[in-house]
Amino acid sequence: MAPSSPARLAPSGRQFVLGHGRDQVVVTEMGATLRTYQRAGRPVVDGFDEDDLCPSGRGQILAPWPNRLADGRYRFGERRGRAALDEPEHANAIHGLVRWLPWEPRSQAQNVLTMACVLHPQPGYPWRLGLSVEYRLGRDGLSVTTEATNLDHVPAPFGIGFHPYLTVGTPAIDTTRLRLGSGHVLRSDGRGIPEGRAPVQGSEFDFRVERPVGPTRLDTAFTDLERDSDGLAWVEMGHPDEDRSVSLWMDSTFGYVMAYSADTVVAEERRRRSLAVEPMTCPPDAFRSGESLVVLEPGASWRGAWGIRPS
Repeated sequence: MAPSSPARLAPSGRQFVLGHGRDQVVVTEMGATLRTYQRAGRPVVDGFDEDDLCPSGRGQILAPWPNRLADGRYRFGERRGRAALDEPEHANAIHGLVRWLPWEPRSQAQNVLTMACVLHPQPGYPWRLGLSVEYRLGRDGLSVTTEATNLDHVPAPFGIGFHPYLTVGTPAIDTTRLRLGSGHVLRSDGRGIPEGRAPVQGSEFDFRVERPVGPTRLDTAFTDLERDSDGLAWVEMGHPDEDRSVSLWMDSTFGYVMAYSADTVVAEERRRRSLAVEPMTCPPDAFRSGESLVVLEPGASWRGAWGIRPS
């Protein structure tokens, strides 16, 4: 008797669908990744197809560190981390360790999903860390709330980021209008590792007043973020001709945001098609520099939130 064919499963595992009004979101088992977000059938995030392996970090969760870690080597307390160099051309480890791990659904309703993951000690991160992420659709769009808990018996370093690519439907982001209220950017070397800060005033990175992205190439960390009366920082994108926009907000736990214009993604047809707007709790290489690094005491938890609001 011939063996039966295995059941077909997407590369990103099980697919969890959320809906509220005109909005629909799909989150995947692998990495608890935000694969798609649509409003009335139009994409709000430039995600990926169910049959694809997640490309270019689209919608992934970046923990226990976001962005780049030089040489993949660091020391915290008495422990040393030795992470694989998954950006080998620059000798960096990038975007943490949980984006390719399976996450488990802790609870699900029509418009709410909570996914959980335990990152066990390993060479790249020799601590035990518990993570949960709640995706919630409502009248104001999508909110994403994360909790991280140190399950180890010694203090643990922690940082997190998220990697959605936002779109307002323009063929290229050059004509997309962008407002990003930030006073400074991080100057980086050829490996993407910060070397210092520079004011945005008078530079091509000054988006404090809304304007088209134009030819500006962005793989840039912004900080000194402007905040509203609720303590939220906002990144706003608008279509130049249509009444269509999308905003990303971050609470006070996120002090940095990376903007990436996708000039270097592998698929040429996706270059400069959307803008990655990445809320981060710390800058690149924070495990080595210590800048804005969260230190979780044994049993302690961290909580933060961000969201996407289309219109």
